[in-house]
Amino acid sequence: MRASLLTVLTVGSLLWAGQPALAAEGNATRDEAVAMVQRAAKHLASAGQEKAFTDFSTKGGSFSDRDLYVVVYDLNGKCLAHGANEKLIGKDLIDAEDIDGKLYIKERMDMAKTNKSFWQEYKFTNPTSKKVEPKEMYCQVESNLAVCAGIYKK
Repeated sequence: MRASLLTVLTVGSLLWAGQPALAAEGNATRDEAVAMVQRAAKHLASAGQEKAFTDFSTKGGSFSDRDLYVVVYDLNGKCLAHGANEKLIGKDLIDAEDIDGKLYIKERMDMAKTNKSFWQEYKFTNPTSKKVEPKEMYCQVESNLAVCAGIYKK
């Protein structure tokens, strides 16, 4: 009995120890989204808007990782950078709706006007699966810009 309990504990601890590696291969986590936004905000401050927006919008660049990427909006809902879909850059997205009819950009801008940082839920197309999935977006307001990155929840 004692040997089997030791085996279970050993196997369990080995499986648990491997979890970070498994997470790195799958979907991004909330902590990774927060870290990405904080890194993007620092880059924005040091590199300036033009360079930072270009860097954020470069697919496969240092501001995208699996299904995690940076997006930036002015507080009126205009997309200034988008790490997954360059066709959205420069567009006023204030009236954009998710699959459920939620005005998610309007909601995000309303939240950005009253919070320094926040999480928001809506549905969006995951760039890795190409399916509409529930998403949680973390945003931080910097110099009247909403700097955001989100995670997909299956």
